[in-house]
Amino acid sequence: MKISDLVGSATANTFRSKTRTLLTILAIFIGAFTLTLTSGLGTGINAYIDDTVTAIGASDVMAVVKTSEQDDGFGAADAGPAEYDPDRVSSGQDGPPGQTVVALTPADLDTLAGIDGVLDVQATRSISADYIQVGDGTRYVVNVGGLVAGQRTPLAAGAEPDSSSSQLQLALPTSYVEPLGFADDAAAVGQTVSIAVTDAQRTQQVIEATIVGVAEETLATGGGVVPNDALTDVLFDAQNTGIPAAEAQRYAQASIWFDPAATDEQISALKDRLADAGYTGSTVADQLGAFRTVIDGIVWVLNAFAVIALLAASFGIVNTLFMSVQERTREIGLMKAMGMGSGKVFGLFSLEATVIGFLGSAIGAVLAIVAGTAISSALSGGFLADLPGLTLIAFEPVSIAVIILLVMAIAFLAGTLPASRAARADPVDSLRYE
Repeated sequence: MKISDLVGSATANTFRSKTRTLLTILAIFIGAFTLTLTSGLGTGINAYIDDTVTAIGASDVMAVVKTSEQDDGFGAADAGPAEYDPDRVSSGQDGPPGQTVVALTPADLDTLAGIDGVLDVQATRSISADYIQVGDGTRYVVNVGGLVAGQRTPLAAGAEPDSSSSQLQLALPTSYVEPLGFADDAAAVGQTVSIAVTDAQRTQQVIEATIVGVAEETLATGGGVVPNDALTDVLFDAQNTGIPAAEAQRYAQASIWFDPAATDEQISALKDRLADAGYTGSTVADQLGAFRTVIDGIVWVLNAFAVIALLAASFGIVNTLFMSVQERTREIGLMKAMGMGSGKVFGLFSLEATVIGFLGSAIGAVLAIVAGTAISSALSGGFLADLPGLTLIAFEPVSIAVIILLVMAIAFLAGTLPASRAARADPVDSLRYE
């Protein structure tokens, strides 16, 4: 009997007892459905995290703060009140309200630039704007972010602010388009807005800038406008009018650049050199690593339940095939009497188990894709509408294929025991079986 004949016979024999087989397929379906859905959940969330990492900053950039005895290395304060330190400044908009860090000065920037492995240093300038306005329209409270070289701003319309341009440019969040009076995202591009900041002399200064793009709101942008370097300089100088230069040049943190080809070991060594100099460095991957770990942990737990369901289904396969062997004892004896070897008998029943596994996993995977796509679409337009770009449940063809093959492998292993029994059957005794 050829392989093709074995496959055909196995497929036909699978549905000899339709009810029993369908119940077994249903048990496999539940496990495959759950495994596919949880795999898609992990894929979708991790893809969003990867996009966020790209948007927050380049992979060769590290945020640096000055290490203090009053925090655990990156601004996380210890329990209890902290002693007053005149060198501490607000951690800025990226940190929790009231959190402070030791200020970085120009001398610190020079020290950082001299550390081995640091290619460039740029202070992070925090800007606190009063409002944003179009013409004489309504004024709205707004945050002002900042661009780091290599950072990508997800756009709904227009282009990213040009940091090499002397023109005052910004990317406006999509949520501000309608309130500011624009018909849509495209209509906002090219328009002029006014941003007000209050200086140290309590004088409000208004700066006009051009909208060159409309940015989608992500974890990276935080719902604030994204200015280019020229606009950042003007806003920062206006905000610090009346402050002595020594006081103005105090920064919550700085960004340093290192070799883009640096290995994990080299990055770790650079962090150690920073620590020896009294600074703490953190890459974007470090900052989002804990979040990714939590998500992966949840997905693994859900996958474990799916695997348990598949293992339970494997017992159903064993039971189904054992009963099939029992019912077809005389048939097995006849096949062996006609010259079919034990290996082919074993293969016939193992293939039946594999077919059952394939049907259950394929149906489960297809329905999981349909359900996952529908759920993700519904949530994106409702509960997760504030996270544009997030596809909660996404599917990769390779992952789906791996899941189907995994389930088929489990089914094959489950079928080996009854298949071995069928292969060992004595043809004479089998023919005498009543």
